[in-house]
Amino acid sequence: YSICVRQPIGKKLFQLFCQSRPDLQNYTFLLFKFSELGKCTLSDEKSPVIYNDVILYVLILKHLSLMSNLSAFFRDLDLYLSGKPFVQYQKSMFFDRFLQWKALERQPVTKHCFRQYRLLGKGGFGEVWACQVRSSGMMYACKKLDKTHVKKRRGEAMALNEKEILEAVDSRFVVNLAYAYETKHALCMVLTMMSGGDLRFHIYNIGTPGLERERVCFYAAEVCCGLTHLHQMSIIYRSVNVLISHIRISDLGLAVRLPDGKLAHGRVGTIGYMAPEVIGHEPYGVSADWWGLGCLIYEMTAGKPPLRSRGEHPKPPEMERRIQNEKEEYTKMFSKEIKDLCSSLLAKDPMKRLGCRGSGGSEVKAHPFFKTINFRMLEAGSVDPPFKPDPKLVYCSDVQDIEEFSTVKGVVLNETDGEFYSKFCTGRVSRMWQNEVHLLHFRVVFLRKN
Repeated sequence: YSICVRQPIGKKLFQLFCQSRPDLQNYTFLLFKFSELGKCTLSDEKSPVIYNDVILYVLILKHLSLMSNLSAFFRDLDLYLSGKPFVQYQKSMFFDRFLQWKALERQPVTKHCFRQYRLLGKGGFGEVWACQVRSSGMMYACKKLDKTHVKKRRGEAMALNEKEILEAVDSRFVVNLAYAYETKHALCMVLTMMSGGDLRFHIYNIGTPGLERERVCFYAAEVCCGLTHLHQMSIIYRSVNVLISHIRISDLGLAVRLPDGKLAHGRVGTIGYMAPEVIGHEPYGVSADWWGLGCLIYEMTAGKPPLRSRGEHPKPPEMERRIQNEKEEYTKMFSKEIKDLCSSLLAKDPMKRLGCRGSGGSEVKAHPFFKTINFRMLEAGSVDPPFKPDPKLVYCSDVQDIEEFSTVKGVVLNETDGEFYSKFCTGRVSRMWQNEVHLLHFRVVFLRKN
């Protein structure tokens, strides 16, 4: 039944099936209205209509009791539809059509499925290129991991970890994986294309270092939402790489899944952004991510990371000493609210750190600095970003400034590597591909009508 809830085409075809059955039409109406209800607030113009419709239909459906807890009611509705209605759906032409789409989805993915455009950047294992799906015209960023570099640096586990986490996470605040395939020389992850580029490019390369308060508040709020989504899945991010215009957390190679009640170990992260407990070899959980958010907010405001001067690059031992023993400085560019937020997130003791006092992301969102943010609308994607990228500009380093990436000589790939590649290269990600197909269908219908 999950394919009717989590996969866009499956969900659409199941809705069409229910709409074709008079005894199920009211249920699909309710499902649609509940999804709309989650995206609006009482101040929205359309919210009274949605609220009234939902209440009316709940009263009409006599065999269902009216519950004050709408989420519990939704679970009951979901449970009912997953029973006999879903069994009937599997015998219908709608399910046959869904299986046809799934067969198309499982076709092999190769480099010939894409057009390759501009080089966007270079990482530890390879390069990132702009690319376009030939069949749909959808633009993505293709992260190519050079096979010899991955093997030379024993990065197989890290690469597979990032791929699997990106595949599992469904958040508008985290980069989404759409395709995973291989070429002769590289492992390729096709990811969400972010037109604004890396957040740090905007902090340091456009105008005076730092960002305006409105942008700091907006980006910090969205990062908070992204971290909260990861933490709800028991994932610790342990990095500070963010893409815009709406933010998306990227580079999840250092992220880790934690079983319930377990803590992470190991000094993992970016020098200068690791929390004191990480540097001190202490067990840690989400506290490391809230420290990272504090570093990012400080950096967006001051135009430099905390505990170092602008343009200064201390050696790792010195940077670690400062993180564990020194207090960050606040200049006049920090308002009272933003200073309090940063100092609360950068508390040395993780037990006293904001986000670690029992309520997680909720206590961070409740800070006065975010009083202008409607988090419900933000999470629904209903708030416009304060900065919209110019489609004629490319917000990244000039291609001539990016060093050439070459393969490592003397590294031999064997059958063991092939087993790893088969785990990595799983083709299309259902959720993303079905959204892509649905968008293409919408464009075709729109063009025909006009």
